[in-house]
Amino acid sequence: MQDLSVIPPVNELLSTHTAAELIAEYGRPLTLEAIRQCLTDIRAEYKEAAMTVPLPGEMLQRARKLLSAWARPTVLPVVNATGVILHTNLGRAPLSREAIQAVQGVAVGYSNLEYDLEAGRRGSRYTHAEDLLKRLTGAEAALVVNNNAGALLLALSALARRRRVLIARTQLIEIGGGFRIPEVMKQSGAKLVEIGATNRVHLADYQQALDEQPIVMVLRAHRSNFRIEGFTSEPDLDEITTLSRAAAVPFLDDLGSGSLIDTARYGLKHETTVQESLAGGADLVCFSGDKLLGGPQAGILVGRADLVAKLKKHPVARAIRADKLALAALSATLLHYLKDEAERKIPIWQMVSTSPEMVRSRAHAWAEQLGTGTVIPGESAIGGGSLPGETLPTYLLALDIPAPQEFLQLLRQAHPPVIARMQDEQVVFDPRTVSLDQEGALLVGVQNSLSALRAK
Repeated sequence: MQDLSVIPPVNELLSTHTAAELIAEYGRPLTLEAIRQCLTDIRAEYKEAAMTVPLPGEMLQRARKLLSAWARPTVLPVVNATGVILHTNLGRAPLSREAIQAVQGVAVGYSNLEYDLEAGRRGSRYTHAEDLLKRLTGAEAALVVNNNAGALLLALSALARRRRVLIARTQLIEIGGGFRIPEVMKQSGAKLVEIGATNRVHLADYQQALDEQPIVMVLRAHRSNFRIEGFTSEPDLDEITTLSRAAAVPFLDDLGSGSLIDTARYGLKHETTVQESLAGGADLVCFSGDKLLGGPQAGILVGRADLVAKLKKHPVARAIRADKLALAALSATLLHYLKDEAERKIPIWQMVSTSPEMVRSRAHAWAEQLGTGTVIPGESAIGGGSLPGETLPTYLLALDIPAPQEFLQLLRQAHPPVIARMQDEQVVFDPRTVSLDQEGALLVGVQNSLSALRAK
């Protein structure tokens, strides 16, 4: 049996100069926990096999590694070279400089989040961004919550709990993370009334359901990350809203991405804008803040003042309300649209509007600076459940790497991590989704990863 008495006690290690340095950097409680963890591990190793007990200095170095790992941030900035503009796994829309400045402005101190500066008394966070949204969309009222799933849950909970909501089977969707429209409706207490078939629904299906059952809401849900093709049909927005108004039933249009700009101007499929939905007769429209809007994570509801007023008073609204940082960033983002500068200031619209020739020029510059790679045509995806199947022509820097998966891993270990993708057995980088500010970090990361791979 091994003699465990040779392992020094905790207080002896804590009295060393190295431990004092660790305490100064990480604090005493965390340092103490790391030292205890290291001693526990060493005792276990010592029992299992004949080994030399590490010196105190070596033990403290092990503690230092533990502390470094524990204190390392897990949410990191990365370089997105995949060409997917709204990459859900990479945080979706990056913010504009003005939005970032707005966040910093309210983050460093106090703010008037719920304080009326003019009246000198308690105010409401619901007023922030509402006037901008009303002006941009033509809505009577607006409300911002933490995400679009929350917006839908709130609308159904406040307006349709224990009552029937009409939805087409063509829209019973599941998006990323297992999020399903029927399950959200169930959580809200609303009762689902399905009409039509999985590929076709007709206006007569809506009319029949409205005639036969006490329906309190008609819901249309964006299909997000897929589309139905072939033998398929659905009524137009105007047809559904005309029918719902005749029946005095509110129509809720869940647009998902919720663009304020006509995507067709960039050669993409036309996506119904928020303005078009409201003009077409929707009573409420909900959409995301961090997709085609190009702002922070948020769920936005716009529409009739009487309906929005009910949403603001519902208990769920407090549970899913937006915080001061999101409201500051969203307001700054909306202001870009109001000032007609979205294409110049909002990163995702800068990416979408960048010409293939400009992308190709950057890809050639990268190849020249790296001294390797070829430039090939490719496609950039919109991503984020927006415009499914739609792509933009682009150019890629392609590298022939003997161990591509190992190289991709090395790129992910760079500082900052570089996220690329595989195409036809090559590692490719799309300049469209790499900001000019990140070009230097990208090239350094690629060069260091190439050097590390060659050294093996």
